[in-house]
Amino acid sequence: MMALIFAALVVAFALAWFRRPGWARLAVGLCLALSIGLFLWEIWSPQYGFEMPWLQG
Repeated sequence: MMALIFAALVVAFALAWFRRPGWARLAVGLCLALSIGLFLWEIWSPQYGFEMPWLQG
């Protein structure tokens, strides 16, 4: 999943470099959506969710 997030970010940088701002924004949005999805999946995982040290206060 992290590879997909990284690939979306690289595509966004490449599109911005080649002056395609609309497509670059779309790729950044995809990267953000994938990042949020991964974060939520890791938190709500029944195997090790909520065992992250920064969430145990």
